[in-house]
Amino acid sequence: MNRTPRLIGYALMATAAALALAQRRGAIDSIGPFPVAAAALLVGMVGLTLVFTDLMVRGLYAQVDAAKRDEEDD
Repeated sequence: MNRTPRLIGYALMATAAALALAQRRGAIDSIGPFPVAAAALLVGMVGLTLVFTDLMVRGLYAQVDAAKRDEEDD
């Protein structure tokens, strides 16, 4: 399995943190018609979803593999 989705998720969360920091310092007020806080929340939530989904799928595959090995031992 590829870890690319998790890395993309981490990058999106870092982007959200950078947007929040830029807003806090007063560098930007809006991104197009949207406030920076809304864009940062959206980007951060998408990143978080990618990371957690990747980790849950990896855990599920690990459980299935362990069950198959346990079955083969019997």
